[in-house]
Amino acid sequence: MIRRQLIPQTENFKIYLSLLIILFTANIFSQSEISKQTSGLKVLQSEINNLILDPFFNSSTIALDVYDLTDGVSLSQQNNKLLLHPASNMKIVTSIAGLINLGEYYTFRTDLFHTGVIEGVTLYGDLFVVGGFDPDFTMNDLDSLCSIVKSLGIKHIVGGVYADVTKKDSLYWGKGWMWDDDPAPSAPYLGSLNINDNSIKVFVEGTAVDSPANFILIPETDFVSVENKSKTVSAIHPNRFKINRDWVERNNKIIIDGEVRKASVIDSSDHTEKFNLLYPERYFITLFEEKLVKEGIYIDKEGELKPLPKNSVFINSIFRSIDTVLVDLNKESDNLNAEMIVYAIAYNDSGAPANAEDGLAAIYRLVDSLGLNADHYYFADGSGVSHYNLVSAELIVEMLKYIYYKRSDLFDIFYNSLSIAGIDGTIEKRMWNTSAENNVHAKTGTLRGVSALSGYVTAKNGNLIAFSILIQNFVESYSKARRLQDKICVLLAEYE
Repeated sequence: MIRRQLIPQTENFKIYLSLLIILFTANIFSQSEISKQTSGLKVLQSEINNLILDPFFNSSTIALDVYDLTDGVSLSQQNNKLLLHPASNMKIVTSIAGLINLGEYYTFRTDLFHTGVIEGVTLYGDLFVVGGFDPDFTMNDLDSLCSIVKSLGIKHIVGGVYADVTKKDSLYWGKGWMWDDDPAPSAPYLGSLNINDNSIKVFVEGTAVDSPANFILIPETDFVSVENKSKTVSAIHPNRFKINRDWVERNNKIIIDGEVRKASVIDSSDHTEKFNLLYPERYFITLFEEKLVKEGIYIDKEGELKPLPKNSVFINSIFRSIDTVLVDLNKESDNLNAEMIVYAIAYNDSGAPANAEDGLAAIYRLVDSLGLNADHYYFADGSGVSHYNLVSAELIVEMLKYIYYKRSDLFDIFYNSLSIAGIDGTIEKRMWNTSAENNVHAKTGTLRGVSALSGYVTAKNGNLIAFSILIQNFVESYSKARRLQDKICVLLAEYE
């Protein structure tokens, strides 16, 4: 018979007592942690409320939504359902919609074709460039296109260089863009074929006293004309000159007028202006023709806009990945990039000619899928330039939550496209020497009387927090609104 070894009663009591002590201690620790968290949250909310009591908000409006993504709890809400102008915070909505509708591997492509045949060094036909909404096409990319043509041995085109821009409609601006935004580069003319942000830089430098100032166009091109009415004055005089594009007459004439101090540094910021240009697709073709001619390729006919003929021969493409487009879109707040995302969505959904309405319709559908009512918001464009846009802090945070929780495969691409406080982008010079520096990843937004900041911050306890701070209806300096946003971000970074 197997004997069972009995544990003495005293031993049973010791085990029982030890278990009670462990459970009691754990309960005390748990209650202590809960109490600590509750206390920390109350302190955070109290400090945020104190900031909102600032007299600045006696005549202006703030909407705030803060959500702890790690613990899944709301930390603070103030007017979070109130409809306000997002300014460039609209780019958050556009970026996330672009990733979801187009996918992480989507590329913007500019295609090169030819018609006819190549015999020896002669193309008996035409070159065609087909626009594909690439917003970041540069002169370096144009050099690549020229190299592709040269690699075919072509030195003479018995035809012309044409642009197929049929993938996009003919509207050149977003709905609600203002006439007096012209000729700022932040209001670029839109096309399916874009180059250099559809803008041009103008540099001036004083020469001999009483002589006209020198000017340099970057890129150098005959696409624009220049009326130089400037005069050089001695170095003891201040600069009193103005450079502008003749936007009133809706043309691409650059006018330089006034007195330019004799100077030695031509690219001083005091001497530089940048302007948007009308007809970006014609700008592209002109630059392409000029490059080809400079490379020794003779072209018989003048370039123009023309649909790609059937049976054209594909040559090559210039590709741009969506993640690089989003980095420029969010870190630099590039309006052209945002609008091209909208058009790419439209083309992907509905084909040519793509229009902004179809792209925005896809964004409305995404909002519905979040469990919000898309009819409660209004999207006029993808960049936030339009004052017609109406969103809420709640909507922006729901978008930030959605890509974090539901589309973790896309989250890193979006997160890495945002500006980093104190490091880069539009918040490079904000939140220095605070716990928010090199921590907050966010998108700014600025219009007349509007300042917005939304994104993510990692709290002191390691939790990731999504936030949206929309401030508007003020006439004071933007710096006041930005300081308040920065203070809230620091509070969130120090939360534990």
